Amino acid sequence: MAKGTFSRMADILKSNINELLDRAEDPEKLIRQMIREMEEAVNKATASVGTAVANQKRLERQHNEKAALVQEWQRKAERAVEAGEDDLARQALERKAVFEKAAGDLAPAMEESRQTATQLREQLRELKSKLEEARTRQGTLMARHRAAEARKKLAQSISGLGTDAFSSFERFEQRVETSEAEAEAHAEVAGEMADVEREVSRLDRAGSVEDELRALK
Repeated sequence: MAKGTFSRMADILKSNINELLDRAEDPEKLIRQMIREMEEAVNKATASVGTAVANQKRLERQHNEKAALVQEWQRKAERAVEAGEDDLARQALERKAVFEKAAGDLAPAMEESRQTATQLREQLRELKSKLEEARTRQGTLMARHRAAEARKKLAQSISGLGTDAFSSFERFEQRVETSEAEAEAHAEVAGEMADVEREVSRLDRAGSVEDELRALK
């Protein structure tokens, strides 16, 4: 169980977080979910370490009990020899041998459990350190994501504005310029027509004067 827990924690820590955020509908919710999964992994790892330590202590206690019995039957054998009870001393030595074998059988398992507990403690310490680091970076990562989203939306808005509003504005400006040019052209034509009419009127008046003058003559 401990191995699976540590592997799961490593997978979370090695994940391409940016890719996950891009695919997520709610990136901040995803970040919080990652932290919860890390916390669950640490809790399971803590339980695994507790189980390993308990097993280590159980084996050590059993080994110490057997070693104590070895010493006890050794003393009994010595007292029996002193009392001249050789048969009783033999029985004591036989009991001593049984407990010596039991203690010897427990020694490898006890050492293995001690090494396992030590390794799990170290791995748990590293996981807790990484979890604290992730918690510390959580706020920063969420803030960076919000800032990136804001820049992205601004860029999209500017891009949309450039193709729509700006283009419309430019077209309207061109229409205004065209209208202004047309108005100026009409004004010029109207001015020219007025000049012609004034000249014709002047000529008409001059002709009338000449006619009247000839009539007088």
